[in-house]
Amino acid sequence: MTSPYTHEATAEVAELQAALKTHGIILPSLGLDLPSVVQSYGAPLVELGNCNLDTARALTAALRKAADR
Repeated sequence: MTSPYTHEATAEVAELQAALKTHGIILPSLGLDLPSVVQSYGAPLVELGNCNLDTARALTAALRKAADR
């Protein structure tokens, strides 16, 4: 059985990928956490995954820029 929220979570991951891409940020491992998808309670977890140092810096800069708005 999969979570009833799987479709919603998949759509949100796509939205997050698109938002990050507008800042030139790609998280290659971004996706749904599979163990949380197959459980039947609560929404699945989003796995942000690993990134290199340059990507971490770009993500930090984008978040700081957004906070200054």
